[in-house]
Amino acid sequence: MHGTETLDVGRVRDGALDLLKWLALLSMVLDHLRYVGLSLDGLYVPGRLAFPWFCLAIAANLHRVRNAPVSGQWRYLGWLLLFSVISEVPYRMFIDDADTLNVLPTLALGLLVARGWQHKTLLDRGLALIALIIAGVFSTHLMFGFFGVLLPMAMLLAFRRSWYFSLLPGLVCIAANQWQVLLESGTWVALAGGVACLVAPLAGLLLLRHAGNFAPPAMQRWAYILYPLHFFLLLVVRRAIS
Repeated sequence: MHGTETLDVGRVRDGALDLLKWLALLSMVLDHLRYVGLSLDGLYVPGRLAFPWFCLAIAANLHRVRNAPVSGQWRYLGWLLLFSVISEVPYRMFIDDADTLNVLPTLALGLLVARGWQHKTLLDRGLALIALIIAGVFSTHLMFGFFGVLLPMAMLLAFRRSWYFSLLPGLVCIAANQWQVLLESGTWVALAGGVACLVAPLAGLLLLRHAGNFAPPAMQRWAYILYPLHFFLLLVVRRAIS
């Protein structure tokens, strides 16, 4: 890849975006398999791909419809907020010592911030500012914290730019995953996880650009139920093997 080559994914068919979402979901399930009671710490590494790829999916949706009516984006936000509430109970049932909310509130706030950067209306900028204030005040209660809320916007900034611009969301992703803890741990799993955070945006952007021939099942509204449902299923697995 030449230094001047850009990662313009604005015209890629939906199949590539659906593939990205399925891979993000798979990465998330692999990450959560670490909590079923088996020695699966190595799954932390592929698990670091899930959150940045979900953020990239948000950015890709915003990038595609940047000149379209915003009603669909409001529905997108509504579904995220609805399942933020629905998912909290199964999330806490499965993650016994959870000290943050589930990941959907972070994604919802991130969507508002990214929209505020893309759409320069007073309403969008105001909501983005409110989202940033909430993220700053309640950072410790949000999964991936303040930097996690910034990640969808950082992903959006990487569109239509040279490939090395993906280092920006990569660094934001490392910050969202508490880079101090990763470095201080010094284990190969932690260090490999940090590398996965850094390269996840570039890998996702390349997938969106080059995977247009794939046609996986479309992720539509029914897919939201997969988030709380997978917690219940993994809880059943944990109790079955305990």
